[in-house]
Amino acid sequence: MRVSAEMRSERPRALVLRALGLGDLLTAVPALRALRRSLPGYEVVLAAPERLAAATAATGLVDRLLPAHAAGRSVPAELAWTGPPPDLAVDLHGNGPPSHLLLQRLRPRRLLAYAHPELPGIPGPAWRADEHERDRWCRLLRWYGIPADPDDLRIPRPVAPSPAPGAVVVHPGADAAARRWPKERFAAVAGALRRSGHEVVVTAGAGEEALARYVAAEAGLGPSGVLGGPADVPFDRLAALVAWARCVVVGDTGLAHLATALRTPSVVLFGPVAPRLWGPPARPWHRVLWHPDGNDAARPGDAHGRVEDERLLRITVGEVVDAVRDLPVPRILEGAR
Repeated sequence: MRVSAEMRSERPRALVLRALGLGDLLTAVPALRALRRSLPGYEVVLAAPERLAAATAATGLVDRLLPAHAAGRSVPAELAWTGPPPDLAVDLHGNGPPSHLLLQRLRPRRLLAYAHPELPGIPGPAWRADEHERDRWCRLLRWYGIPADPDDLRIPRPVAPSPAPGAVVVHPGADAAARRWPKERFAAVAGALRRSGHEVVVTAGAGEEALARYVAAEAGLGPSGVLGGPADVPFDRLAALVAWARCVVVGDTGLAHLATALRTPSVVLFGPVAPRLWGPPARPWHRVLWHPDGNDAARPGDAHGRVEDERLLRITVGEVVDAVRDLPVPRILEGAR
């Protein structure tokens, strides 16, 4: 029988499932770093969308990406895993059962996952709905005896030069209307910052070109003030822009987590979901704007809703402009002056 090179390899393999978006990848960095440290000699494979290949490589924590994707935040129907079963499988995707069962079908020697009443054969801690995403996955690993620090979330700064060093980066897009602040308000913020002497760049993901160009035009920036749109900005260019930015103004979406990972000042606008679940760490260079109802609900709205969340609409243009002006200047820019 012919044995493939992969089957001949004695290097153990760990498969980590996190088939979600950029923000999800970056909130999992502390857990991925903990796994990398605890698994010397392992090949660490991340099951995630192929469009995150460059971002995954930039973390320096994963050896290989296994392309995996499903619509929305669903679990992929299958994984294109080849060769022997993984020595270790880790579910950083959800609390099961679909994600647990997907990994179980690969017959891993060991599976790390949250407990679920429908799958009594899988030990693990109890899932908590009201928990920050970074804390959640680190707590899972600690339950299995793997030290993990949710504050260990930085990724290396990119080596590529920034297309606009020192600029304020305004990102008006989000994958759901409920988390998308009105474009007119983003334009008003961008215009106010431009008039006060800031260079402003409006970023756009794939399919967001019209939105970004509206914001740029209304702010008086012109077409050259837009980066991206027809397709996602290549990750190395986007990361360089954010790493050398004066700050990032963004809703609850992936670019906010990139600013956190690169320690770039940010103003993050929250609506249907409380920042204690997805917000940046409490640091002087991050400012969260959120106007909840009179209760302490962690998810007072629908994060994937089709209309702008009422809490998001309570944030004013003046608040955002003032928050940007109050942020400390990044040390990396102070040294460049």
